[in-house]
Amino acid sequence: MFVKHIVVLPSETVADITCDVCCQSTHVEGHGFQFGTLQAHWGYGSKHDGERYEVHLCEACFFRALSGLRRERMVNTMFDENPDRADNEFGLVQRSEFWKDN
Repeated sequence: MFVKHIVVLPSETVADITCDVCCQSTHVEGHGFQFGTLQAHWGYGSKHDGERYEVHLCEACFFRALSGLRRERMVNTMFDENPDRADNEFGLVQRSEFWKDN
């Protein structure tokens, strides 16, 4: 035989995640929070040793930032003899096959 002890404890719940650039909510009705994260942890020997950064971005701000980085890469490599890049997939790690037609 056992005795059940029930205690009501306060819990934390994330009410919203706002974009650090445009300050808008990243909540998409019916789909939860949709955001990207830019993060860094600078280690020994860097100019920013010991600093950590984390920036939350809504979809629009994420792709604006990615576009700026893509352009910077294009400028830095425009005179390379053998450009090894697919600019339209810059940073893309995986694409879902869910909507792909068979």
